[in-house]
Amino acid sequence: MPFRLLGNSGLRVPLFSLGGWLTLGGSVKGDPVKEIIKAAWENGINMFDTAESYAGGQSEIEMGRVIKELNFRRSDLIITTKLFWGVRKGPNDTGLSRKHIIEGTRESLQRLGLEYVDVIFAHRADHSVPMEEVVRAFNFVIDKGYALYWGTSEWSAQQIEEAHHVATKLGLIAPIAEQCEHHLLHRDHPEREFAPLYRKYNLGTMVFSPLFGGILTGKYNNGIPDDSRLAVEQEDQFKRKIEFLKSPEGQRQIEIIRKLSDLAEKELGCKMSQLALAWVARNPNTSSVILGASKPEQVRDNLKALEVIPKLTPAVLAKIDDIVGNKPAPWPTYGRLALDPLSKFSVL
Repeated sequence: MPFRLLGNSGLRVPLFSLGGWLTLGGSVKGDPVKEIIKAAWENGINMFDTAESYAGGQSEIEMGRVIKELNFRRSDLIITTKLFWGVRKGPNDTGLSRKHIIEGTRESLQRLGLEYVDVIFAHRADHSVPMEEVVRAFNFVIDKGYALYWGTSEWSAQQIEEAHHVATKLGLIAPIAEQCEHHLLHRDHPEREFAPLYRKYNLGTMVFSPLFGGILTGKYNNGIPDDSRLAVEQEDQFKRKIEFLKSPEGQRQIEIIRKLSDLAEKELGCKMSQLALAWVARNPNTSSVILGASKPEQVRDNLKALEVIPKLTPAVLAKIDDIVGNKPAPWPTYGRLALDPLSKFSVL
């Protein structure tokens, strides 16, 4: 398992990690959770991501239980969780007020059965709370030893920039990473909007939904299987996705995935899912790709994407860009020399 630095920190994280959204503590409970986490661990994954709101707090409870039962040494693990939605609906039980950040962190640690998490993320930005309050609160959490680092999730570039300005002004710790959606059909936000942040702050990303909720596995290329997530899950977001796939734009995306599936199988000798995971993992700004799994076999199968990364040559990547047709336009230089994305200096 390759390891990369998480953003501008010294924390080394596995290129692929395991997340608990929808599965651990939700659709998967008890011994199967242990088998999934054990399979991840045995294949080099030591980073596990959850959130206070996942399965109403049950995701943290299940993850904490398995960590204890498997007798993992805490220093061998990287545990991340996220705060925003809470597990109750009181006026101060959600959001990013100082009160909820501090109390929510303590409650997450209780559910996990841990003294600290490695990274705690702001699950969304809170437009009703001053940024200074947010930055100070996460620094308090770090100072108390409840977390070692903090980060953001689904924040805009402007909001991340503001957090850095506040942290610099006050001599505090800025967010080290952003958890964002990034996959072959969603590129502009992580690739274009964040481009200045990668250069300026060495921002790293933890990518969620790299398979676009299973759509990039190719399983929906010919309809919706009865045992698929879209058929089983009852949340409104999945019902909306079913309707989207029936729309002209949804059918256009399915046609793109059919072409990508053909490329994966015939030219790379892999599954569509492995191509999609390898594609986002090869991005140098990706610190870790969060995998979801409802079975141990899915973990092992998805990790075969590591074998696909070296096959993504410039020629293959150009073919992929031609198929998806959504490569973000670079920032204009207005006739000046282009910048090497990994350097501050102009190149011919």
